[in-house]
Amino acid sequence: MSYALDEILAELKQHGSEVNRAGMARFGIATERAFGVKHPLLKQIARRHRKDHALALELWDSGYHEARLLATLVADPAQVSQAQLEAWLADINSWDLCDGFTGNLADKTPFAYDKAIEWARRAAEFERRAGFALMAWLAVHDKQALDEKFAPFFDLIQQQATDERNYVKKAVNWALRQLGKRNRVLNAQAIAVAQRIAQQDSKSARWIAADALRELQSEAVAVRLAAKVAKEA
Repeated sequence: MSYALDEILAELKQHGSEVNRAGMARFGIATERAFGVKHPLLKQIARRHRKDHALALELWDSGYHEARLLATLVADPAQVSQAQLEAWLADINSWDLCDGFTGNLADKTPFAYDKAIEWARRAAEFERRAGFALMAWLAVHDKQALDEKFAPFFDLIQQQATDERNYVKKAVNWALRQLGKRNRVLNAQAIAVAQRIAQQDSKSARWIAADALRELQSEAVAVRLAAKVAKEA
């Protein structure tokens, strides 16, 4: 154990609380190896160790929940291999770690689009969630991507909309909504996909479609997309 890791774990332990751990558990987060630390502290620590990839590997290997969240913030995307992404993904047992892993790290790697498609096709719950969470984050974070980059995502969203598992269906919905809020072209495509999903004989699919359509067809989204067009004109 390096001095930096030892110091960080001591700091996490010092700021943890049983009240926070109980709150995490209520939101379905695994707390067996959690300190009960709030996210602002993790971001504060991460700023001191940005892109310290060796430390990120140590943090992840410690097995502590918050240390792993911190690892996703500290790791250097340029040094991440596909093997590392797969190894970390295999360890994930909570939705928040899944979302942090995809939104803080995986979406910044050169493999992001391929992994989104690959993981969304897998059967394991958190691996499939990771695929759709990655789609959602790419739609938000990759500002320069052409619409064509997102085209394969729509077929997978439609195919996997019947997955009744809570963490999967919410990620499928999340991906569909984020794609549809990116611009007017993708909004029209997302609405069309949601309408097709609504016809599927599945409680999960009907929920995904109804929730997505409620937002994607809302006045608030229409106004925001119109403003974006005006700004780009």
